[in-house]
Amino acid sequence: MSNHKHQTSPQSQTIDPYKHLNLFPNPNATITRLHQVPYTSPASDPTLQITVLTKDITINQTNKTWVRFFLPNKPILNNQKLPLIVFFHGSGFILASAGSTMFHDFCVNMVESVGVFVVSVEYRLAPEHRLPAAYEDGMEALFRIRRKEDEWLMKYADCSKCYLMGNSAGATIAFHTGIRALEVVKDLEPLKIQGLILRQPFFGGKERTNSELKLENDPIIPLCVTDLMWELALPIGVDRDHEYCNLMAGNYLEKFDKIRALGWKVLVSGNSGEPIVDREIELAQLMEEKGVQVVKDFEEGYHAIEYFDPLKAKQLIELIKGFIS
Repeated sequence: MSNHKHQTSPQSQTIDPYKHLNLFPNPNATITRLHQVPYTSPASDPTLQITVLTKDITINQTNKTWVRFFLPNKPILNNQKLPLIVFFHGSGFILASAGSTMFHDFCVNMVESVGVFVVSVEYRLAPEHRLPAAYEDGMEALFRIRRKEDEWLMKYADCSKCYLMGNSAGATIAFHTGIRALEVVKDLEPLKIQGLILRQPFFGGKERTNSELKLENDPIIPLCVTDLMWELALPIGVDRDHEYCNLMAGNYLEKFDKIRALGWKVLVSGNSGEPIVDREIELAQLMEEKGVQVVKDFEEGYHAIEYFDPLKAKQLIELIKGFIS
């Protein structure tokens, strides 16, 4: 693509990516996460003064994966079922949880404002579980949801109106889960994916893009940090030109034909002040060229801005509401 630079910029000497992420590398190829991300426990008692009820359901006991359900704590008009958003949290494949307060609160806001049933997926983290572990966990969650073994899912979720959503690395997981789901669409019924909501999707490659070079020392995700995230997440022995990371490496263009044929809509949302923005724009363009129905949303701002700026969160949630209606 024309916006890729063939030279690779030298890594910034001033930023230690481990320090930036509050990580300590262990000799056995695991990491110690030094910062305790604030966590919110689920609350499913309808008599509580809360607008959204939540509960956790195990997906795979061995892998310690689970999902958190988010349901409005109010009567639903005419027993109508709610559109279903399957959500994957961000944090570079290596940090945080579906129960992390920032992601929990965002899902609560979405349920309040959009009137949806949200299932947030607790997937395995790298480097202890390298890719494709998180992508496999996404698929396993979809198969578990389609079985509708839980009363909430049974009564309140419209599985025929399902959207896969994530932010940052979570958007990458939503994308790859969607790509895998293309192969088994019939097996997922009655679950029907209608589209993807990709907020600041996190892709990479060995060649640098203009935005990566320009924002190499970005305060939120400097280039050395995104490089480290990929280094920890990708299978051992592969580089950033692997198909799990680089859009140009897999046979995605054929897959985009299938997305178009199935009539999925795709929302790609990003911000001009993030190093990965060129790759987000490239994803939207590649899909558009293949005739996929793409809604693009690119504005000023930085990576993960909606978790720090309530107005931006509100705008994003309004955008999602319009997209799924």
